[in-house]
Amino acid sequence: MKTALQGLKVLDFTQMMTGPFATMMLGDCGADVIKVEQPEGDPFRRSGETTLNGDGAFFLGVNRNKRGIVLDLKTEAGQAAARALAAEADVLVENFRPGFTERVGIGYEALRELNPRLVYCSISGFDRNGPDRNRPALDMIIQAISGVMQVTGTEESGPLKTGFPFSDLVTALLAAIGMLTALQARERTGEGQRVDLSMLDASIFSQVPRDVYFDLTAKTPLRMGNQHWDIVPNNTYATSDGRDIMIITINDKFWQVLCDALDAPELKTDERFATKAARLANRDLVNERLAAIFATRDLDAWEARLSAAGAIYGAVRTWPEVFSDRHVVDKLLKTLPHPKGGEFRIVNNPLTFSATPTRIDRSPPMLGEHNDEVLTRQGGTWPAPTQ
Repeated sequence: MKTALQGLKVLDFTQMMTGPFATMMLGDCGADVIKVEQPEGDPFRRSGETTLNGDGAFFLGVNRNKRGIVLDLKTEAGQAAARALAAEADVLVENFRPGFTERVGIGYEALRELNPRLVYCSISGFDRNGPDRNRPALDMIIQAISGVMQVTGTEESGPLKTGFPFSDLVTALLAAIGMLTALQARERTGEGQRVDLSMLDASIFSQVPRDVYFDLTAKTPLRMGNQHWDIVPNNTYATSDGRDIMIITINDKFWQVLCDALDAPELKTDERFATKAARLANRDLVNERLAAIFATRDLDAWEARLSAAGAIYGAVRTWPEVFSDRHVVDKLLKTLPHPKGGEFRIVNNPLTFSATPTRIDRSPPMLGEHNDEVLTRQGGTWPAPTQ
């Protein structure tokens, strides 16, 4: 089976969440990813209270489709092995503290002399040339500093983190785009380059289009929970069986569709609700009326009515509901074995290609699992993977 990145050689020195997620996506598309760990291993192997045969759930979630080796970069032998692999790699990815790679002889300038075609991706928490370059950075810290936390939650709750590692994942997505862009440029120029990205910059970038709103108004967007500053209704409402349903009416047309589904034609002509401007001016009253109506029926009844009417809605599903959904089970979930026994399910790559589909053919590696395969090379060539 052909894959889009088949033959691409990726040397992955990253750990924790951001870098491993980025390289996992390259691996899903067929790249040969060699994950290089220090002797103590990626900290994510021991992170969290849930493990399988000693490996943390977080580690298992972002390290499939990789071969794993151990190199001690504090030793001359480890540094020499790293340089030998980098000399033939297409991509090198690292998220060490700024300055570390230079100290151990695998900085960009040194490796560019060995391999001018190398795409060298550095991921940091803060600008690696700025005053905070040596500060430790974790997802929630970056959410706080970037302003993401400031606009999440409600006025009553105060600033909240998102329910998933937003800064980690958005940085990983942008890093993957950056590496692929640099590889495309290499096709034209024949030369690699450095791709540099910080979690802070990626998180601030992700807040478009609110950046323009702030520039034009000098106002910080309000924390509005499930509501929207320019759309009413845009909120969740409780049903009679204690479930919640998300309702959005982006214009007057969909307000009328919603009113039909609610069997409340009087709301279409009530001057307090009939237009977008009126609904914005009477936000609390709109929410009060809709809350009373949705409380009269259970979720199933409302879903049937809203679907038939063509309304914009979505039930707030529980995780058991999401992961037992037939589409999710059939298309998105895949079971992988752990090398030491047992198995676990992961979410498959959602990208679908007609000619070069993604694949998952390797479980996350045990610590140093492929040292013999990778490091006992003959003639200095990049080691071909064994299946």
